[in-house]
Amino acid sequence: MKYKLILSYKGSRYHGWQIQENAHSVQAEIENALKIIAGEKIGIVGCGRTDTGVHAKFYVAHFETEVEFKSNVVYTLNAILPEDIAILDLKKVGDDFHARFSAISREYQYFIHFHKNPFLTGNSWYVNKQLNIELMNKASEILSEYQDFASFCKLGADNKTTLCEIQHASWQLNDNQLVFTIKADRFLRNMVRAIVGTLMEIGLERMSLIEFRAVIESKNRQNSGTSVPAHGLYLTDVKY
Repeated sequence: MKYKLILSYKGSRYHGWQIQENAHSVQAEIENALKIIAGEKIGIVGCGRTDTGVHAKFYVAHFETEVEFKSNVVYTLNAILPEDIAILDLKKVGDDFHARFSAISREYQYFIHFHKNPFLTGNSWYVNKQLNIELMNKASEILSEYQDFASFCKLGADNKTTLCEIQHASWQLNDNQLVFTIKADRFLRNMVRAIVGTLMEIGLERMSLIEFRAVIESKNRQNSGTSVPAHGLYLTDVKY
């Protein structure tokens, strides 16, 4: 039997989603909880990797097991898991479903706030400088004109290709919080944080739109901006 798992997590205490040696991961926590319930080791497959400290409001995973889970398994899993991981749903799916390869798009959001706020600490990036949001949106529109995003890929990453199809990218100011939303068929490692860091250069008027195009076309990570802090980034949706 194959099960689809929908969850959310705050990534502050974790070295990302994926299990790593000598590092605390979200995947390891969930596999441990499933083992307690099922009485056997169950490996789970996630819809993608998230970097250390990145959050997920909506994350999808799947696993296979011969164990028949009862209807109260979501409650039981949440009782076992730490407070910063929440299971939202668990249901059987067909054998052809794959959390990673069946996905047709993923959406991330990055949150920035402009006034010191202790309730946003760790959940949003505090920036005390004025930004030209109109220019940032013009630069965001340029992204959909390209497919190769090697300029925003972490150096040394093991991506087989740096091609992505960006379907949407924009900034929106809501009260005191600036939100960047980006949707694509796939993302490279560290890609969103590098894009946001480069768009910040646009917003601070330290980089022109022509220079932004040149950064993308260079296919060189060293030409793009600094990666912004992980705690402002959230995976918010996955479509199948």
